[in-house]
Amino acid sequence: MLEAGCRQDMQDQPRMFPQRGTTMFADGRSVRPQVEHTVARGQLYENEYFYTGLVNGKEADMMPFPVTMQVLARGQERFNVYCTPCHSRVGNGAGMIVDRGYKPAGNFHDAKRLSEPLSHYFYVMTNGYGAMPDYKAQVAPEDRWAIAAYIRALQLSQNAKTSDVPAGAQVENLSDIADAMGHKEYAGPWPMPSTAVTARPQTGIVAGAPAQVGNPQSSTPPAMKTTTGETSKPPARPSGEQP
Repeated sequence: MLEAGCRQDMQDQPRMFPQRGTTMFADGRSVRPQVEHTVARGQLYENEYFYTGLVNGKEADMMPFPVTMQVLARGQERFNVYCTPCHSRVGNGAGMIVDRGYKPAGNFHDAKRLSEPLSHYFYVMTNGYGAMPDYKAQVAPEDRWAIAAYIRALQLSQNAKTSDVPAGAQVENLSDIADAMGHKEYAGPWPMPSTAVTARPQTGIVAGAPAQVGNPQSSTPPAMKTTTGETSKPPARPSGEQP
């Protein structure tokens, strides 16, 4: 008769048990303290503003890195994926989800959102606000900043003036561009939510700029900065409304 068995070498070998004492080390602890300056994987946040959107606990009106056309293109692509269901492609807060009965989304062109510092949008995407959940698991930090930059570009497009166009650049009317492309039905002003301001006729814009969506009746939003500037305390945020 043959009997089979397993050796117990691995089971019986000396080992440490979490949260138990030991005589192996002079301090009597089995758990060894971390080496000085040890950083856990994924937690090397050297640039606090890049990861939080806050400077000394306050939102700031600047970007943590230079904004290029590639950054804006990435921001537009991510915006169209994650933001348009509620905020719409033009950022007026009248997305398809809202149109189907969801809570009203923020209109990026009203006075409240125009007055927000740039990092406010990054902060809201990171932490959520009201009915809007956070998107930090879906959207990487650099993409959240790219979206914030694109939102500012959308806002700036609504206050564009001919004098803003560099000398020699071609300026075309959006209606003419839409008509030439066979999209005459889309050449008029985008409808605004009932709680938003009244839309106004479109004016001449640079070809290729974001579409005109209406008159926000507010001052032109500040240009994006990448150097340290003034910070502003986040305003009080009513519950139930998306940013």
